[in-house]
Amino acid sequence: MGYFAIIALFLLAVLMAVTFVAISHLFGPKRPSHVKLGPYECGVDPVTNPRRRFSVKFYLIAILFLLFDIETVFLVPWAAIYNQGVILWGAAIFWEMFVFVLVLVIALIYVWKKGALEWD
Repeated sequence: MGYFAIIALFLLAVLMAVTFVAISHLFGPKRPSHVKLGPYECGVDPVTNPRRRFSVKFYLIAILFLLFDIETVFLVPWAAIYNQGVILWGAAIFWEMFVFVLVLVIALIYVWKKGALEWD
């Protein structure tokens, strides 16, 4: 009985979403043309096919960039806490972050040696 309100709200949200999409589909304008169906690139006619394939290397480098960029997210709060001069946990916090950075450096060396950062 305690979940009734949550279930009712969920069902109401789904019902409203389906209703709005159906109304838009039924009463919306339907005048497709070559210009409307074509890709829009900031007002400039497309130079190449927008459905061209990208190399897997592109996605691999993007994922690796995100992975190693998230390291910064963990380093900034650590540096703020460590800079406050926490005496009791100072050494433990330092060595914990040292191990974290060491694992990331080892991962970077591994990825580099495997050639995942090569763009050719």
